[in-house]
Amino acid sequence: MSTNPLFPFKFQFFGEYYHYHYIFETLSFIIGVRIYYYLKKGKLDPISDENRLWIMLGAMLGALIGSRFVAILETPSQLNHLTFLTLYQSKTIIGGLLGGLFGVELIKKIIGVNIASGDLYVTPIIIALIIGRIGCFSMGIDEPTYGLPTTFFVGMDLGDGIKRHPIMFYEILFLIALLMFFSFLKNKVMLNGDRFKLLMVLYFLFRFLIEFLKPYESLFLNLSSIHWSALFIFLYYYKFIKRIFKSTLTEKTKEYG
Repeated sequence: MSTNPLFPFKFQFFGEYYHYHYIFETLSFIIGVRIYYYLKKGKLDPISDENRLWIMLGAMLGALIGSRFVAILETPSQLNHLTFLTLYQSKTIIGGLLGGLFGVELIKKIIGVNIASGDLYVTPIIIALIIGRIGCFSMGIDEPTYGLPTTFFVGMDLGDGIKRHPIMFYEILFLIALLMFFSFLKNKVMLNGDRFKLLMVLYFLFRFLIEFLKPYESLFLNLSSIHWSALFIFLYYYKFIKRIFKSTLTEKTKEYG
């Protein structure tokens, strides 16, 4: 029984109560897709519409598999009791992004596309994440996205009478800042694909750090599946991170030199 009447947010439909999270989850997908097509309109896309559809299919299938795979690894103690229902209900955006990335790369190899394809998805992904995270925040403690107990001034009672780090609220603020950051980079000359890589690195870095403010089960070396997913992304984009770091350092040297 919730001790805070605000959490979780629910609505009544035919005498039953449902979480608003399901509405926000659906809206995030619909609005994200609409924003993608709006931003794509009028732009010269080196990738054909047919290949774009194949790439989107690869992303969705990869996200479907990845989101569940990483999610079930978040609770390794439950692996021996895994059921189809548990597998279906388990999902995490980190796994979705990771699976989506490899789904896209696999499809691109199959259809012979060698051009980076992610930049067009940066803004739609961030906005979809913001909407989805509002839904997660509305769940309170009904979904395992809440934080550890805290005496910090931003601590909130998410439904169990304990002041906790509102992890989803932190993430919403981070995503809004990320949206503003990429808006600032809008007219900056960057290599094709670099915006998407930068999004992945920054978001996974945030999730790696914020994970320490959540109650989590260790998968290996006292790190969760989210931590290991982030470390994998850092290794995968190692050359990009090194190039961007050297480029930024060079620009700063020229600016102050």
